[in-house]
This record gives sequence, C-alpha cells and structure tokens, in this order.
Amino acid sequence: MSDSYSDKNVQDEVSELETKSVTAARLFDIRRIIGGLFVIYGVIVTIAGFAASDDDIDKAQGVNINLWTGIGMLVLGLFFLVWLKLRPTAPPTPPVEGAGKE
Repeated sequence: MSDSYSDKNVQDEVSELETKSVTAARLFDIRRIIGGLFVIYGVIVTIAGFAASDDDIDKAQGVNINLWTGIGMLVLGLFFLVWLKLRPTAPPTPPVEGAGKE
C-alpha cells in the first residue's frame, strides 16, 4: 500500500464500498424483480381478459381464464412487493473492530 493512504482513509473507503454494496443488494432484490414482472404481466393479461370475446370464453368452458389468471398474477406480484416493503433486506453486519488484529 502506498504511503499516501492512512488507516483512516482506508476505513472510509471500505465503509463507502459497504454502503454501495447494501444499496445494490436492495436494488436487485429478487422480490422486486419477480413482483414487478408479475404486476406488469398481470395488468396485460387482465386487460386481455376484459377484451375477451364470447368465442374465447366458450373455448375455456365458460370461464374467462385470462381475467382470472391476470387477477391472480396481480395479487401475487403485489404480495411480493408488499413483502419487500414490510421486510426489507437487512444490511450486512459491520466487522468487529480489532477482530483481525493479533
């Protein structure tokens, strides 16, 4: 390591990288991705269910399958997003001072 870095500079840089890592972990949480995709596709399929013709409904034995599937996808997507909001990703625990020194 060069002489221009002090222990304080290194600690500041490490804590900054840890903060960026926590932010990235929260941004790319799988619940956000799954929830967002299910909500988007749920809206599309629900709209297709509202626009279904009588022939389409007759093919599905009288059930508007697009409407029910779209609503189910919306509910599942919203569940994931609410779960993310109520139980966010916990930040990693900071290292214990003096644990690596002997």
